[in-house]
Amino acid sequence: MTRVLVVDDEPQLLRALRINLRARDYEVEVAADGTTALRRAGSWHPDLVVLDLGLPDLEGIEVIHGLRGWTEVPIVVLSGRAGSHDKVEALEAGADDYVTKPFDIEELVARIRAVSRRTSPSEPVAPVRVGERTIDLAAKTVSGGVHLTPTEWRLLEVLLRNPGKLVAQQQLLATVWGPAYKSETHYLRQYMAQLRRKLESDPSHPRHLLTEPGMGYRYQP
Repeated sequence: MTRVLVVDDEPQLLRALRINLRARDYEVEVAADGTTALRRAGSWHPDLVVLDLGLPDLEGIEVIHGLRGWTEVPIVVLSGRAGSHDKVEALEAGADDYVTKPFDIEELVARIRAVSRRTSPSEPVAPVRVGERTIDLAAKTVSGGVHLTPTEWRLLEVLLRNPGKLVAQQQLLATVWGPAYKSETHYLRQYMAQLRRKLESDPSHPRHLLTEPGMGYRYQP
């Protein structure tokens, strides 16, 4: 049974989500503030976190950072903040998806299932070389002390698991950010540029992280 920690300061919403998720065979714990959420995450070890950004004691972004300091548990943000800045900030901090209030419970459950599938363990990949860097997906390390953000890791992993294959823009966006972001191609341009700066020997003339204009991206071993 999947264990879901729901974090929100609205008692009625917490109750509704607890009832609806339990009816779908999820095991549910709730927290009304960020401090309680971090404590329960540490003691209960949920399989997924549903997190509001507007909490009474901590900003939801702080909770994401607190979780990402020690766990890769999937995080679905559930927030009334609909601005693109809030979405980008949450995803960059390490959230896996972003659902805007008011929401449909069936959509939320679908997002939870999709995120769970995307973040489930996959077959291990041997360490690979990109330029002068050695990348170990299992250990989440890059030689030379290079640091990648959670979003950069997810994007890079999709490409490295498909060596030599063209991965379509829409597939990358749906896999890394979620189905709602299939048209946000500027995300890909931004993050691919960041990965090239960190990994390619000559970022302006990449040899491994390639763009196929208008179609997608490819990892060329």
